[in-house]
Amino acid sequence: MAGIKTKQGIKRQKVTFSLKNAEAKEVFLTGDFNNWHPEKHPMRKDKKGTWKKQVMLSPGNYEYKFLVDGQWKEDPKNDRLHPNCFGTYNNIINVFEKK
Repeated sequence: MAGIKTKQGIKRQKVTFSLKNAEAKEVFLTGDFNNWHPEKHPMRKDKKGTWKKQVMLSPGNYEYKFLVDGQWKEDPKNDRLHPNCFGTYNNIINVFEKK
């Protein structure tokens, strides 16, 4: 992951999120890093049916989820979960500072 220094000297990291779902018509990446606004991070599907989105994140812990054809979905490749206020779960990702 390549880093970009912010004004505070903290390097943001490139993080790639992916979800295999060839049947989906649209997939959005949502999380506390984008205030849960799906339109900020639409994902693109590759030829193999995997949706991907790369974002720049500062070091820290983040909760996220996918919005697949209007339905909230957890990341099946990430078993780190946190309960949310809707009685379901969000995934958790940790971004560590590169030295």
